[in-house]
Amino acid sequence: MRLPADLAETLAVVVDEGTLDAAARRLHITPSAVSQRIKALEQQVGRVLLVRAKPARPTDAGRAVVRLARQFALLEHDALGQLGAPGEDTVAVPLAVNADSLATWFLPPLARLSERHPVVFDLHRDDQDFTARLLEDGTVMAAVTSRAAPVAGCAVSALGALRYEAVAAPRYVERHLPGGPHADALAGAPLVDFDRRDDIQRTWLAGRGVDPDAPPRHYVPASADFASAVRLGLGWAMLPRLQSQAALDAGDLVLLGGDAVDVPLYWQQWNLRSPLLDAVAAELIAEGRRVLAS
Repeated sequence: MRLPADLAETLAVVVDEGTLDAAARRLHITPSAVSQRIKALEQQVGRVLLVRAKPARPTDAGRAVVRLARQFALLEHDALGQLGAPGEDTVAVPLAVNADSLATWFLPPLARLSERHPVVFDLHRDDQDFTARLLEDGTVMAAVTSRAAPVAGCAVSALGALRYEAVAAPRYVERHLPGGPHADALAGAPLVDFDRRDDIQRTWLAGRGVDPDAPPRHYVPASADFASAVRLGLGWAMLPRLQSQAALDAGDLVLLGGDAVDVPLYWQQWNLRSPLLDAVAAELIAEGRRVLAS
């Protein structure tokens, strides 16, 4: 059995775009032609590859084909570059990254890469504890993750750690923690969580002898807005020093003390020899090791 590259690419485009109509516009063919290609591919492999919902999503078998399509596109791009092909096409590189890395250190190296290579980045944001799933199912080629053990078929490199410290606005401290951040006061002081999977505030509270479930919570699921909510006095929270330093220097935030919480981060990528993917890895690993805690 052989998997035609154009049919595999069509499946990947449908998954990326979410609908057959959107995929048809990107591929410059009709939606009917897109549907026919998917059916032909499914008949060839004898498996259902696409769940035709909104958005369309791959089955487990479809994820394997999508991964193959992305690998082929990357290798084709590398080969054309090495051949000196004129008008080398831009290639899309999907990456997964946690929100705080995206808000602090992740974008500058991508900007430098885009100046040197014909590449666009398709970023998928998720918690660092969950980005590895996107590698496993073929959605992305590489990810910033808290997972040290390599995903099957991937290589892993240590980046460093995001160091989080408990901070709050001075007026918040005056109102809610006038006697200092002792356990009784913290149990009733509002805090800010990113979402319901965010456990870093819970970790710090437990280390202070506070029931992590006791305080009232705000949920602000965007990194920049999360930091703004803390600066505005909505609640206290753990912020990376990379994100809080300017506000601390300006007196807009103060440290609450207690132990910092380090979240180790790793770079995992497909174990595929690709000059472009290697260049992406080299730039991001160097940046991470330069700015993150060792």
